[in-house]
Amino acid sequence: MKILIVGPAWVGDMMMVQVLFKLLHQQNPNCELHVLAPKWSEALLSRMPEVKKSIVLPFSHGQLQLKKRFQFAKQLRAEKYDQAIVLPNSLKSALIPYWANIPKRTGWIGEYRFGLLNDARRLNKKLFPKMIDRFAALAFPCNTLLPANLPIPSLQIKKENIDVALQQYDLISSAKNKILALCPGAEFGPSKCWPAKYYAQVANQKLNEGWSVWIFGSANDRVIAEEIQMRTERRCTNLAGKTVLSDAVDLLSLATVVVTNDSGLMHIAAALDRNVIAIYGSTSPDFTPPLSDKAKILKLNLDCQPCFQRQCPLKHHNCMKLLLPAMVLENF
Repeated sequence: MKILIVGPAWVGDMMMVQVLFKLLHQQNPNCELHVLAPKWSEALLSRMPEVKKSIVLPFSHGQLQLKKRFQFAKQLRAEKYDQAIVLPNSLKSALIPYWANIPKRTGWIGEYRFGLLNDARRLNKKLFPKMIDRFAALAFPCNTLLPANLPIPSLQIKKENIDVALQQYDLISSAKNKILALCPGAEFGPSKCWPAKYYAQVANQKLNEGWSVWIFGSANDRVIAEEIQMRTERRCTNLAGKTVLSDAVDLLSLATVVVTNDSGLMHIAAALDRNVIAIYGSTSPDFTPPLSDKAKILKLNLDCQPCFQRQCPLKHHNCMKLLLPAMVLENF
């Protein structure tokens, strides 16, 4: 059985999709999974033993490029896939499996993809409330109840790369202490972000106790990471925008505690079996929780939560501002 998975575009979603990969292998240990996804995802997919091959999607997010998609799909026909599972809900994400002549094309109906998908499912949000449930359900025939205990994501680390990364980012000395990893960014928008001054207060407390503090994030998180640095008298190690994703995975595996917003790095830390303190504001742990027994979820229960907006529609951001550093520190 050879299956093409059309993967999601977000880091957190890609981590949760590993549950689908594991379920497919539980049902058929000999199945061969290929994942079509953005180039950045190779760093994660290479750490998932269930994935035989990752295929880089040669289109930028949001681009249609019908002619190029058709030509790319024709190239995939040689793989002779038995099934495609299309995870994004967009119309364009279902075009390549259709044009690649893959006989069974599974996915949620999404943007009215009748015809493009011949195993199209109508989503029952009450039956599948979590994102992980919606991915897992596609491993089974339509209307199948999910097993009580789903597998959870788990990433492999590369010991040899840890040693190289520690030297490359000048972390050998600080790695001898307990390590607090801060993940203060979120690609979705500022409504998911706990204030930088709160992260800094937590960091200062642990620095004074002899911990090392490493700040993780993408280039988009440099501003908030720099503010934390400034508020901690530059005693942290700021890795935001400096590490490639594969290095971030291996370095996060060394963390004693990870304090994080609801973000892709939160899901990575959970898959590395770290002690995670996950802070939720505009989003909900009922939909995208960290999938780990070691995760602690902090969330206020304001009437306006969750709004799922990129910016606070009420202009006060109380879901984050009222969640104080002391509440995080008492969960170490």
